[in-house]
Amino acid sequence: MISSIIGLVTLAYLFAGIFFVGAALWNSARLKSWARLLLFGGLAAHLGAFLARWVESYGVAAQHAAPQSFGDAVRLAVLQVPMSNFYESLVFFSLCLPLLGLLTFRRHLHGFLGSLVALFAALLLAYASLGVDSSIKPLMPALKSNWLLIHVLTAFLGYAAFALAFGAALIYLWQSRPGPAASKGAAAAAFREMDRLIYQAVVLGFIFLTLGILTGAVWADQAWGRYWSWDPKETWSLITWFVYAGLLHARLVKGWAGRRIAWIAVLGFMAVLFTYFGVSFLLSGLHSYLT
Repeated sequence: MISSIIGLVTLAYLFAGIFFVGAALWNSARLKSWARLLLFGGLAAHLGAFLARWVESYGVAAQHAAPQSFGDAVRLAVLQVPMSNFYESLVFFSLCLPLLGLLTFRRHLHGFLGSLVALFAALLLAYASLGVDSSIKPLMPALKSNWLLIHVLTAFLGYAAFALAFGAALIYLWQSRPGPAASKGAAAAAFREMDRLIYQAVVLGFIFLTLGILTGAVWADQAWGRYWSWDPKETWSLITWFVYAGLLHARLVKGWAGRRIAWIAVLGFMAVLFTYFGVSFLLSGLHSYLT
């Protein structure tokens, strides 16, 4: 049942992305309305599938743990939040993209940016559905912590914000490329708006990533007796943090803007993708459970 809903959500995001492109190319209000409707509908169904997976995970765990009190049941429910393996992280990451976009950057989530968000979410869900084990498995001991929810939540909200900054950066770089389009004075306001969006998304992502690293350090101390172990995931999270810290330093102290900031946002998201995908597949460590 849940896999069927995920399949429908994938299609909703896919067609939303296509309609957003069509709305931008032909300046069609109708296509824009359809795209937004599909994005909202897909997000609602996506959230429902996520909650259903949570209930199912709790049911499987309750058969073995048999909570004796309401407090035990609540703690078990928190521990079973579906964010503990690679499949569940893909589903949650793809949920964060449209959710964060619609909550914080709704005014900008249309046209090519809306298309990039919808299509990236569809791609993540398609990968989760076709190439990843979706079975519910018992939590490994290190994951049995109340820190699981807050750590993963903040980390993936940060990733989603950086994805929005990446999408805005790609649009800025394309539209500001040398040529007649870049020389039109009417485009200057649009460039400033997109530049501001890159900055705002990076600030939001940087806050969430910082919280993710800090909560991860506290969790690591509880699980393994040390705050930092230079695990590959930790190391690359720190590298990603420094890339975006460099972007904010360049923006706020050096006064950089425009294409230079956009290129750093692209570089930063490459670091995000390697932290999430590359480390999980290419490097072994304490976070290898994600594969």
